[in-house]
Amino acid sequence: MTRFEVPDGSVVQAYRYALDPVPRQQRMLASHAGGSRFAHNYMLTLVKAVLDQRTAEQSYGLAVDELTPSPGWSLPALRKTWNRHKAVVAPWWGENSKEAYNTGLDALARGLDAWSKSRKGERAGKAVGFPRFKSARGRRSVRFTTGTIRVEADRHHVTLPRVGTIKTHESTRKLARRVDNGTARMLSATVSCDSAGRWHCSFQVLVTAKRRPAHAARSKNAVIGVDVGVKADSLMVVGAPDGTEIARIRAPKSLTAVQTRLRVLQRRAARQHGPYDPVTKTRRRPSKRWRITQSRIGRTHTRAANVRRDVLHKATTALAQQHAVITVETLNTAGMRSAGGAYKRGLNRALADAALAQIRQMLGYKTCWYGSILVSAERFYPSTKTCSGCGRRKPNLSLSERSYVCEHCGAEIDRDLNAAVNLARLGETHSRVGESGPAGSGPVAGRGAIHKSGTVQAGPAGGCEASTPHNPTRVGQAGTVVSQGAAA
Repeated sequence: MTRFEVPDGSVVQAYRYALDPVPRQQRMLASHAGGSRFAHNYMLTLVKAVLDQRTAEQSYGLAVDELTPSPGWSLPALRKTWNRHKAVVAPWWGENSKEAYNTGLDALARGLDAWSKSRKGERAGKAVGFPRFKSARGRRSVRFTTGTIRVEADRHHVTLPRVGTIKTHESTRKLARRVDNGTARMLSATVSCDSAGRWHCSFQVLVTAKRRPAHAARSKNAVIGVDVGVKADSLMVVGAPDGTEIARIRAPKSLTAVQTRLRVLQRRAARQHGPYDPVTKTRRRPSKRWRITQSRIGRTHTRAANVRRDVLHKATTALAQQHAVITVETLNTAGMRSAGGAYKRGLNRALADAALAQIRQMLGYKTCWYGSILVSAERFYPSTKTCSGCGRRKPNLSLSERSYVCEHCGAEIDRDLNAAVNLARLGETHSRVGESGPAGSGPVAGRGAIHKSGTVQAGPAGGCEASTPHNPTRVGQAGTVVSQGAAA
């Protein structure tokens, strides 16, 4: 599948606005989202039926050239097949824009392509399963790539194909100014509905490489390290190579703050007439009060997510604008959450509430916007267990120890600050300070010889680490990997 190539000197940016549609426009947006889901599910049914038929024919001993022809899985092939069937299976297709059905077919084409490449070993990462059917209770969205897509001159309305002009809750002047100046070009517009029932419009825009705002001057600390955690007082700890603490961002704990209200609402919903009858074990039409309670639950979750996202955006934007080199860890957040339920009560909820993976994701594209460099330490880099004073490494360090006390040099330092300082020194080694990264370039991955050439050398572990008893290797003092037998 052909990917869009960003021209040199430009970056792709999104502008997201909350919409205020009238009831007629709400029905049209819901109809577009439903049409996208219907096209996706219908073509997925057709693809599965052909695959099952070919499997059955092969069991009968038929040759490959005698099997039922398989429909193409590319977007043009799926669109061509859909156009032949839509008049029969969806006689109402003319009520919506063609982009509604193209959205569902594009999602199916991407899912089939990812599944096929994953089976052949051509796709990195975890194995991808076969595409699944979209539920009517899932996220509703539709993407427009052609037609009238613009922001109006009054800065409070946007125009979309077939839907018309919709009022926005926020001013669109920032995007409108860029379009008027010729420094931005709209590529697409995606309309989606969140769990609170509010519609949003996200414009994907190709803009000229951004410069740092005048108020966001570079800090004197050009290289920093960012250590993330789940504690309320240290969501992000920013440290410098000289051992000083630059900033400490508190965690909003937005999900924890609404737990009491969620508990009340979810218990109320359990006592009401829901969509499932536990006695007859059949589906039924839910009551109106159950729907009202569910909408309140959705609004509560949406507010918690908005508070968390606001804190993360403000913190990561300031870091990308004010510092030239930023070093972060590569965390396996999915693995941390899966192990949390067995070893630490409440850790899964704390990890979900902190949204640690979003921090690195936001820094990944914001450093490209503002000409900074992002250095990613490898997953097993011992930033927390290494002493920032002498470079020795502790073999065991439990989560309850919030202060790092070095047994070799006697230094005592905050655990999170110690990790941030080690990351900052790693970034200072693997990046040349004073040179801004080109706009649109990706983050610099600190991998490979990360232990060998780093300023902070990995000290002797003194045996196997308690956190990784299954690991047959350990890192020696010089950074080389030696077996346990040789170390003994």
